[in-house]
Formats: sequence, structure tokens, C-alpha cells
Amino acid sequence: MHNIVCNKAIDLIVPYLKERAYQHVIMIADKNTYTAAGAIVQEQCTEAGIASQVILVHPNPIGDVVADEASIVQCMLEISAKTEVLLAVGTGTIHDIVRFVGSRMMKPFISIPTAASVDGFTSAGAPLIIRGFKQTVQAIPPEAIFADTSILMNAPKRLTAAGFGDMLGKYTSLFDWKFSHLMAGEPYNSELAAETSSALEACVANIDAISRCDEEGVTILMNSLIESGLVMLKFGMSHPASGSEHHLSHYWEMEHIQHGKPQQLHGLKVGFAAIEISRLYHQFAERVASMMNTNSPMTENAELQSKLMEHWDELKLRIAGIPQPEELSAMLTLTGGSPDAMPIDKADVARGLRHAHTVRNRYTLLRFINEEVNE
Repeated sequence: MHNIVCNKAIDLIVPYLKERAYQHVIMIADKNTYTAAGAIVQEQCTEAGIASQVILVHPNPIGDVVADEASIVQCMLEISAKTEVLLAVGTGTIHDIVRFVGSRMMKPFISIPTAASVDGFTSAGAPLIIRGFKQTVQAIPPEAIFADTSILMNAPKRLTAAGFGDMLGKYTSLFDWKFSHLMAGEPYNSELAAETSSALEACVANIDAISRCDEEGVTILMNSLIESGLVMLKFGMSHPASGSEHHLSHYWEMEHIQHGKPQQLHGLKVGFAAIEISRLYHQFAERVASMMNTNSPMTENAELQSKLMEHWDELKLRIAGIPQPEELSAMLTLTGGSPDAMPIDKADVARGLRHAHTVRNRYTLLRFINEEVNE
């Protein structure tokens, strides 16, 4: 994959198109992302003699652009047989639409992020809303990414905070990945886990620069988000970067759609969810310690109880490596994504913690707590 993260990366798109002999392109964007980057790219295509068409994805009745049936069909109807490549100009939702449409219409696509907001730019999976429910469909990754830091720096600060929130979620997703391997035999790769952890730590170590949204900060954040996405591509599944915190985020997203509420930024929901999952997992560790003192089992399932005790020393250390909820909250707030601004109340949190494990067929600690732990 051809990945460019630098100032004026947008000026390298047309030379790439010409190098690949693309003469007919379709740009897919929304109103805001077209203004942020799409108009420049279209002008450059026209000057270079490359035929370009623009599809502006329509918002839904409450004003959100979502990756649902209506958006997918709109794009499919406007793409012609002569189209050679799609340009995804935007953030997560636009990319999800384009990667799915491109995969089904046999068109490659190029990623042009307008904010460092998610780690899904390089993904092959397209999280879609189908009949109000979130499901991830296998699609295609981009053949190239052109992330222009001058554009990323000018994105709304909450979008940058969302990217940081998506990275904070790796604390709990990496734990869940190891937990699923030890407790349920799900596949695991320690080298890829280390790559994701390194990308996460780069963001945490440079949180001040990221919070300033300066060139250094958005470059570090964007490269970390790309690295996280590439690890998922290498592994072939989302385990390295998506655990209970993502399931909780998806659960809230589906609830908001079903009740006609405006959508919240994915990464901010993930960061907020990571705070609640951290709280739950640290409480679980305290509960295990208490039950071990009284020789009480955590679960009536003898096989799972045995596995839990066999691996508890390692699991305990890994839970201890997850920052406390107050630490995660402070970091997210510093970047401009204060959890206090999230329209998710205690009842939403409690309901999500009870049911979010059903969103994906993954053996996370959240699933274990809901399905196996003694009351």
C-alpha cells in the first residue's frame, strides 16, 4: 500500500493518478469534506485532463452522513462502467461507503483523509448500518493513502480528539485479544500486538503535540492510526484494534440510530467506552482477588474457572497495564474530547455493558463477565 503522510500530500494525488494511467475517476465525499479537500483535488484533476465526477453523499433525515443502504445505493447508481478508480475524500463513514461500493463494483479506491479521526482508513472491513444494525462486511483496503497534514491540522479539533480516542481504545482491545486467546483459543500474534502497542504508546507519549493539533501531533497520530489499521490487515481480523470498547461503541451507535438521535464521532465513543471498560475490568480484577481469598469460584463452569486460574497471573498484570478510568478520561479531555460532553448517560452505559458483548462473536472479558461470572 502506498502511504503518504506529509504537508502538501494532496499535490501528489494527480501525479499518482497519471502514473497509474487513470483517466476517469469518481470522488465520493460529503459537503464538508468536499470543501476541505475535494474541491482542490477536482480542480487539479481537471487541469491535468483527468475526467472527474463528484458524488456528494446525502445526509439522513437528522443530518448525519451514515454508511447505510441509502448511501450505498446512491453511490452505486452514479458510478459508470468507465470509472477506473474511486477517491474517498473524508473520514471513517465516507471510507466505509467507498470500500464497500468499490469491492462490489470491482473498482479500486484511493484514500484522502480529511482528519486524523479513525484507524479504519487502511481497513478491508466496512462497518455498515443495515436495517438499523451495525455489521462489518469484508471489502477492500485502499491502494494508496494521501494524508495531507495541512488539511489534518485544520480539521475540527473534536475529529483529532476522536482519532486519539480510537487509539486509547487499544488499551482494552489488546487486553481482550490476549484474553480471547488464553480463554477461548482465538488466534493471536504477539509481534502484531507489539506493533499496535507501539503505535498507541507513540500517541500517549506525544499527547501534548496531538492536543495542539500541530503538524508534529497530527503526523504522529495519523501514522499511528495507519499503523493500527495495517496491523488489522496483516492479521486478517479486527482483534488487534477492536475489543469490548468497540462493541460498546457499536451498541450505542445502533441505539442512537434506532431512536433517531444524532450520531457521535466513532473515536470519541470508543474513547468513552474504553473508560467504562477500564472501570469494569479493574473492578473484575478486584473481585477475583477477593474470591481467591475465600476460595470461591468466579464461574460455575469448571473448565473456564480452571483456565482463569491458570492464566490469572498474566491476566492480572495485563489489566494492571490498562490505565485507570480517571487517567483515560484526563487524556481524552486534554485532546479536546471531554467525556462529559458525550450524550450517553449512566443508564446507557449500564445497558451497554449488559448487552454490547452480543454485537460481535468475540470472546472478550465483557462476554465472560456477562455470561459466566457468578452473581
